[in-house]
Amino acid sequence: MVDTPGMLTRVVLADDDVLLREGLASLLGGSGFEVMGQAGNGVELLALVRATRPDVAIVDIRMPPAHATEGLDAARVIRKELPGTAIIVLSAHVEIDEAMELLAGGERLGYLLKSRVTHVAQFIETVQRITAGASVVDPLLVQELIKAQRRRDPLDVLSPREREVLALMAEGRSNAGIAGEIFVSEGTVEKHVRSILTKLDLPETESGHRRVLAVLRFLEAR
Repeated sequence: MVDTPGMLTRVVLADDDVLLREGLASLLGGSGFEVMGQAGNGVELLALVRATRPDVAIVDIRMPPAHATEGLDAARVIRKELPGTAIIVLSAHVEIDEAMELLAGGERLGYLLKSRVTHVAQFIETVQRITAGASVVDPLLVQELIKAQRRRDPLDVLSPREREVLALMAEGRSNAGIAGEIFVSEGTVEKHVRSILTKLDLPETESGHRRVLAVLRFLEAR
């Protein structure tokens, strides 16, 4: 449901921290939202959402009983059963994998750090934007996602020229063929290849050819 003139945006809150939950309820209620209810765990949240069908659910990632991903698990169910309900996940920490999974779910989604709630006007504006259809990610989380992506790319250790040489290796080119393609000597290509193998930490093995292993590493990273 989308807010229309004369109707308040309906919201439910889920967090096992009662003080934070009550503070959010007071903040939202005083900013023109209609707080339909509060929940302290995932089971209560799902029951509340199914009963009230809110415009937006604000959910903590970690809730009882295990304080793992109960909020995220509930968010998945909400998105499946009520795709029109916007979901804002709050977290005390940057959770890279959970954030990536959530953001793959489409529009009307938000991932905010709890510290952001201290910026009242900005938080209210963010809730409004997400409810209206936007997807919003806390800037700190964006930075961490970029760092994580870089850490996960095994080819980041290579220079642009070494990447180019490795790409040509993946095409099955010999050193001589690579030299002719990038207009350098074959000796230069050999130096690039040795550097690639060293940087990718590919040891000499009896069963595997290092050049083949390097190509496989390249293909996995694409």
